[in-house]
Amino acid sequence: MSDFIFCTAQYDSGDWDSAPLVPANLIDSIARYTSISVAPTGVTVPLGSTELFKYPLAYLTGHLPVRFSELERRNLREYCDRGGMLFVDDHNHDIDGVFHKSAVEELTRAVGPLKELPNTHAIYSSFFKFEDGPPATTHELNGWGDNLVHKHLLAAMRGDRIAVLYSSKDYSSEWGYHPDNKRFLSVDNTKFGVNIVVYALTG
Repeated sequence: MSDFIFCTAQYDSGDWDSAPLVPANLIDSIARYTSISVAPTGVTVPLGSTELFKYPLAYLTGHLPVRFSELERRNLREYCDRGGMLFVDDHNHDIDGVFHKSAVEELTRAVGPLKELPNTHAIYSSFFKFEDGPPATTHELNGWGDNLVHKHLLAAMRGDRIAVLYSSKDYSSEWGYHPDNKRFLSVDNTKFGVNIVVYALTG
């Protein structure tokens, strides 16, 4: 079996590369906690490229408005139909900001409506157990005066499988640090990222 390779999706609009430390941090967590054979470095793949089909999971983030091209939209739809999973995280800690509004609109056009994912879904127990659903982030609790915890993630489904997992929780900021700094944390805040990878590989 070939190594799992962490894939970041590059899209033509916005700032797809706003969280450059996240891939290395999650790669470290996969290697640290699981027996999954994982490549030591990730890859960046254009959302409109058929190269995307090589990867079971792709990560997409940003701060700015998202506008997919027709090629990106069509390719993403085929990627999800073929069994791929896209994890999208809003890298802002605001409420209904420009990334959120535009990304949800574009994802809905590409793959169908995003609906609240029940906090009992299998992704919350695919490796580590998260009894209350998606873990809150410090950026939610100390954001731009909103202090609103987003209680659910959103998902677009293909049958009973998550095709697109969407987060307004700003995990991209929460996980955007060098892996060596995990030793300063009382609780490793990247553990939910491990669940996402394990679910994408087995769900």
